Amino acid sequence: MSEVQAVSAIHVPAPMSDADLRKRERIRRKRLRSTIENLAAPALALALLLAWQIAVPLFNVSEFVLPTPFDILKRTVTDYRLLLSHCWVTAAEVVAGFLCAATVGILTALAVFYSRIVERAVYPLLVAMQTVPKVALAPLVILYLGYDWGPKLFLSFLISFFPIVVATVVGLKSLDRGYANLVKSMGASEAQVFLKVRLPAALPSIFGSFKVALSLAVIGAVLGEYVAAERGLGYLQLQANANFDVTLNFAAVFVIALLGVSLYSIILFVEKKINTQHGARP
Repeated sequence: MSEVQAVSAIHVPAPMSDADLRKRERIRRKRLRSTIENLAAPALALALLLAWQIAVPLFNVSEFVLPTPFDILKRTVTDYRLLLSHCWVTAAEVVAGFLCAATVGILTALAVFYSRIVERAVYPLLVAMQTVPKVALAPLVILYLGYDWGPKLFLSFLISFFPIVVATVVGLKSLDRGYANLVKSMGASEAQVFLKVRLPAALPSIFGSFKVALSLAVIGAVLGEYVAAERGLGYLQLQANANFDVTLNFAAVFVIALLGVSLYSIILFVEKKINTQHGARP
């Protein structure tokens, strides 16, 4: 092969057009923005923890008053068996209370949506019940349900029930009535309209209420452990307060937050799976 043929055999890529360059630049900016958005929350949390870690010794704050994040993490690792044994109890109370609230809340929302009489009768009671501070019910809950699982489950259920009902009703009503009538005119039954049209349209609102309700369920379970419990992270906090063990108290708070984030992540995972199946936007 001659030198000229060898040179001509070399593939020289064609220069990119302005449209291709702009497209590549948009893709690069989109990836960069996505990376920044994904790192925003961890970066902010790390900055706050770092400021906390520096401020405690800088202002000569005693560990008895405010331990550093490193001390809290070290205590969490040291007493992980104790924290884990109490965490399982609190997690079971949260999940059980949330599942009860989700089941009863959705059924109540369906009754409110399909019956004007139920809506007129139930909604005022729900609002009145929601305005009552749950701490005020604690002595009565102990009186009637004792010191076992009852008070924790009931408070976890009660505090997370209302947002599920309201958001589910709003989601079911968000579907345009004309669209529903159009589907019915094509021969679909009410059950088919609900399963194929109303429910997918209401899924974003329902899962939004689940996220709020799950956070509230954690609060309700821990609140119940404050007033009537022999195990659980709330009970462990009370014991730490009695022993003036501030570091263990913060370690329990850290585990409570970790529990809430973990359960919230599970809800997000389930939401993505179901939305993908029904074609709804998350």
